Amino acid sequence: MALAIALNVGWILLNWREVALLVLGIIFFFLIIFGLVINTTFLIREIRRNEQHDAFINAVTHELKTPIASIRLYLETLKTRDVNEDQRKEFYNIMLADSDRLLGTVEQVLRAGRTGHRRRRISNSIIDVNDIARECLELARVRYGLSDNHLMFFEAPLSDPICVAGDADELRAAFSNLIDNAVKYSDDDVKVSVSVSPIDEKRVAVRVADKGIGIPSAQLKRIFKRFYRVPGRFMARVKGTGLGLYIVRSVVEKHGGRVFAESPGLGHGSTFTVQLPRIS
Repeated sequence: MALAIALNVGWILLNWREVALLVLGIIFFFLIIFGLVINTTFLIREIRRNEQHDAFINAVTHELKTPIASIRLYLETLKTRDVNEDQRKEFYNIMLADSDRLLGTVEQVLRAGRTGHRRRRISNSIIDVNDIARECLELARVRYGLSDNHLMFFEAPLSDPICVAGDADELRAAFSNLIDNAVKYSDDDVKVSVSVSPIDEKRVAVRVADKGIGIPSAQLKRIFKRFYRVPGRFMARVKGTGLGLYIVRSVVEKHGGRVFAESPGLGHGSTFTVQLPRIS
């Protein structure tokens, strides 16, 4: 062993220039490989970001153009033709629904821009989670014309209200987005349940569960990214901007909570859980 070490050390001392060149060559080779990997990673991310932006622009264009075209069509019909009173009321109702859809798209885009500002402060007030969740559920019931069998609300049987500190409008938007998604991504037989329950003395959970088309397990963490929409023909049936769940995550995190999704897989529904700090 001593002889082997002596021979190796002697060879290195006699040929130190070749050894130095070999070491430098290996170092530069790994640096080049590392640079190529980094460059490829950023290139793939940029391509995906551009694809998401293009999909977002197409979705927003569709969501804006469709109700405008519908409203214009009914206005032209009212202007050029004589219609009876019942048809006139029906046209007015359709145009109001299209106006609400148009306004909802604009508000969602603006809200996504506001929630993206990390320095933006929220107005804190004491909010009863049961009241605001029930309010969002009733709003969805009226909007989609659903009965109690389709939209169900469950609350914990507690004598004291379950309260959180936060912005009522922001939380209302987050809960409404979750309920709207549950309805839109359900099959013909809509079964959506909203439940509010305390986790412990410091946290409360709001769960929105449906029996719809479900979410692949590989997509459960990615669906909260801005502009991201789950690929596949099942998801493509529902038009959207890819901002709803991003808004939910931003609002919940600004309130000191967390949100996550669970799903057994495609065709087995999904459950979204919002956890918020509870106040006594």
